[in-house]
Amino acid sequence: MKKHLTIVIKLGTSSIVDETTHFPLLSTLSLIVETCVALRHAGHHIILCSSGAIGLALHQLGLERRPKELAKVQALAAVGQCKLMSMWQQLFDHVRQPVAQILLTRNDIADRTQYRNAQNTLHELLVMGIIPIVNENDTLSVQEIKFGDNDTLSAITAGMVQADYLFLMTDVDCLYDKNPRKYPETAVPIEVVEDIAELDADVSSAGSSLGTGGMSTKIVAARLATAAGVTTVITKSSKPGNVAAIVRHVEGQKAASRSLEASGELPVRTSNGHSSHAASSETTVVDGGSSTPRSDEPTLPPLHTRFLPDPHPIRDRYFWLLHGLAPHGTVYIDAGAHGALAAKAGLLPVGIVDVAGTFGQQECVRISVLPNREAALSEAEEVGRALVNYSSVEIKRIRGVRSSQIADVLGYADSEYVAWRESVALFRREMSRPVTPSSDVKRMSMGRLSGHRPELDGDLGTM
Repeated sequence: MKKHLTIVIKLGTSSIVDETTHFPLLSTLSLIVETCVALRHAGHHIILCSSGAIGLALHQLGLERRPKELAKVQALAAVGQCKLMSMWQQLFDHVRQPVAQILLTRNDIADRTQYRNAQNTLHELLVMGIIPIVNENDTLSVQEIKFGDNDTLSAITAGMVQADYLFLMTDVDCLYDKNPRKYPETAVPIEVVEDIAELDADVSSAGSSLGTGGMSTKIVAARLATAAGVTTVITKSSKPGNVAAIVRHVEGQKAASRSLEASGELPVRTSNGHSSHAASSETTVVDGGSSTPRSDEPTLPPLHTRFLPDPHPIRDRYFWLLHGLAPHGTVYIDAGAHGALAAKAGLLPVGIVDVAGTFGQQECVRISVLPNREAALSEAEEVGRALVNYSSVEIKRIRGVRSSQIADVLGYADSEYVAWRESVALFRREMSRPVTPSSDVKRMSMGRLSGHRPELDGDLGTM
């Protein structure tokens, strides 16, 4: 069965530019292009999220290091973005693959109409067989409107297009429980993560001197993308063929799982703990570039860390509310109001305890719940985001009163709700049951197991 997938591939500056010489890593970039084109020819939709503009500008202008002044960084971004797109254009031109440039800041998607426009543009480019190359518009970005790093931007992009996979390409094969450079003999790879809240990995790497991210930002991006239903993978950027091999492996597992479910059979487990169908011959992906299969276990894919998607993903408007907007303040509510929101009711002023920050009507705010109305605000837990119908000043005046009294307090009543339910998105919080691997296991799976999960077979090792 052929299935056309949407795959987002994120490349950091350290994957594009040499950290010392600032020369572009043409061999790696050529392999990335080969991989993208091979996947495109197999019928899949590909989006590249590419950093590297400032790194390339340093090389072009003969500068040794990234400046600290914002205006200089933005000027370098303007120079380097031209070079970056020119480089990608030339590489893809060799294989007759059209590309498009998409530059975004958080302000560009803060408005719902603009967000939908960005969605529609990406969709049309993919339908036309074009590979969009997405980057943050660093020429305009300041701290208040930055996504933070391109890991976050790639996760938001994946959520916008409802991608099947997000690949966060980096300089290591996967996450480890401890730093593999310091403890090469005892560091254990973490291959499958079902519950990010229970992840115990070494994230001490702060990223290169040219980039802004590190392993911690990739975990944040994975949390965001998996909430949108996107399978998120960390793997090595110098081996782009891993992308196709990993997708082929996972899709083969899914096909085998569906076949077993249809037949009513359970998978037969081998002596090493893996299912006998882990290397299914059913595949929808064509290899591109050079992959790195592990010769000692030929049925397994290249080493990587895979974050499993939420089975009940946040989609479209709620995803935009939670992750597309920057909150301007906080509305503190009581447990009763939180229960009403969970039951799909709107936010009424009677359930509001306090307000922090300054914001206007139709701006995004955090929703935090207090254990009781007398509790200190520091005890509150953030549970979601909302677009509010009243400003911070107005909400402070009407907090705790009934909707019928709003007009008496303010002299007018724009709405009986502080926020309509369709303008409220709640984070999903579930109890976790972590898996603890035995001490002799050399591959690790983190998360919770609820009954038999055939799609995980081949990744749990000998628990």
